[in-house]
Amino acid sequence: MFKSISTTLITGFFTLVPVVLTVYLLYWLVVTSERVMGTALRYVLPEVFYFPGMGTIAGLVLMFCVGLLMKAMLVRQLFAFGENIIYHLPIIKTVYSAIRDLFDFFSPKEESFGRVVIVRIANMEVIGFVTQENPERLPESFRNRDSVLVYLPMSYMIGGYTLLVPSQDVRPCNMSMDEAMRFALTAGITGKDSGKTKPRVKSA
Repeated sequence: MFKSISTTLITGFFTLVPVVLTVYLLYWLVVTSERVMGTALRYVLPEVFYFPGMGTIAGLVLMFCVGLLMKAMLVRQLFAFGENIIYHLPIIKTVYSAIRDLFDFFSPKEESFGRVVIVRIANMEVIGFVTQENPERLPESFRNRDSVLVYLPMSYMIGGYTLLVPSQDVRPCNMSMDEAMRFALTAGITGKDSGKTKPRVKSA
């Protein structure tokens, strides 16, 4: 009886936690945007014109406008100039470059970036993401035209390994980046679906 109760409680816990964390993250983003942008708007708008939610709307509009501006060559050059200054600041450059590289990896781009592959290592196969195939963009010691740079994520934690792998040990994997990352980070527990996440119902 107690085993059945504990199993039910655990099932409920693991069912609710992803939902609660997702809702909380969205709530935090909305509240933070409303607080920051709302405060800024109150400095330029009379209080009578302000209404709850205007800060969040302003935040979305700001992000959209920044996205549009980044399509202009001049703006990209100015942004690159500013980043170049940041990359010369001690400590800050280390933190910023790590965050920047992580977001660049998952940001949508026209070219194929971070394609999913299967890497063969010592008679084993692991899921990886190709991060660099152009040898000219690698350190001189790594410029082997028969190899590619592959990131291997670790399960249940943020981190992983970046390896220079011979091209012959890499083959394509028929998974999207989202599917592969979810599959790797959960140690395969989620399985592979067709892109649509189905609710998992555990029988009693």
